[in-house]
Amino acid sequence: MCYYSYANISDEELQLLAKNRADGAEEALAERYAREVRMCARPYFLIGGDSEDLIQEGMIGLLSAIREYDGSKGKGATFHTYAQTCIQNRIKSAVRSAQRRKNAPLNDGVSLDDVLSDESQSLGTHYFERSPEDQVLARETEQEVFSAYSRCLSKLEAEMLRLYLNGLSYGEMAAMTGRDVKAVDNAVQRIRRKLAKQSSGENSSS
Repeated sequence: MCYYSYANISDEELQLLAKNRADGAEEALAERYAREVRMCARPYFLIGGDSEDLIQEGMIGLLSAIREYDGSKGKGATFHTYAQTCIQNRIKSAVRSAQRRKNAPLNDGVSLDDVLSDESQSLGTHYFERSPEDQVLARETEQEVFSAYSRCLSKLEAEMLRLYLNGLSYGEMAAMTGRDVKAVDNAVQRIRRKLAKQSSGENSSS
């Protein structure tokens, strides 16, 4: 099948072709899901992650989904649902790993797994005692992230945040808001600073 014709087939069909090593199929499916990867990675970038690193982790999760999904199991999840789960899990794992490295105890005799395990945390721990990364990990949807963080933003910045969390490129955001790409980048950087300040204030007030 020619590469250009892949646009007219379903995700499941394209995934099967990719799994069977059809020429260009894996690349076509990865391109189709590029926005999904950006959507999954961006909340963590806003509160302190590295955008490119997180997108790379998300792409690894996507490639794993492409190679492991089995659509022949009848009532199983759609490829989109399976891929989204793999992408999110990979990104969350990378964020948690980075947090463990940042919070590693100085005493080598203390088990890092014991320090960080969910079981060892008090059930009464207040939400804002979590790190900003953990706060985002606890939210399940883009709308929850937007609702939690848009309070401190201007009307334009809130609109930029909504578009950004929806996975739009800077070019797409510029076209939709009537701004140039540089203005979009400046707005995203202002949003990051405001969200970092808000998260820091919330943590210190707990």
